[in-house]
Amino acid sequence: MKSSHQIELTAGLFMVLAVAALVFLALQATDRGVVSGGSYTVTAAFSDIGSLKPRAKVNMAGVTVGTVDRIELDANTYEARVTLRIGEQFDELPEDTSASIVTAGILGDQYVSLEPGGSPEFLRDGDKILLTNSALVLEQLISRYLFNSEGEEN
Repeated sequence: MKSSHQIELTAGLFMVLAVAALVFLALQATDRGVVSGGSYTVTAAFSDIGSLKPRAKVNMAGVTVGTVDRIELDANTYEARVTLRIGEQFDELPEDTSASIVTAGILGDQYVSLEPGGSPEFLRDGDKILLTNSALVLEQLISRYLFNSEGEEN
């Protein structure tokens, strides 16, 4: 039979290893900066950003090209001004690129999806994306459906 000291030491060592494994997994699972190297910023205005958060991904064709840097309310237009940090390797985005806020899955996280345009001019640091589509809010869609279906019954 092992002494009580050896059992406690083994249990303590096991706990330390378990905590270290959890910390390692947590660090691997979180986004520690999708944009590596240099980057540039562009802004986009949305009437509704839903539950978009800073550090959300910015995707194009399913590939992560940047992150949401910050979100502010424009005091003049009362729209959400979203600043996007795009990796410098994606420096040839047409200036008529559109931005939409979409949801990953039915109830997943929201992110910004970019759709390239056809302009020969490119977005540069500090430019504004003019073509935007706001987030679809599930509650608003449900209420529209319910009110529309009630009106059809009459």
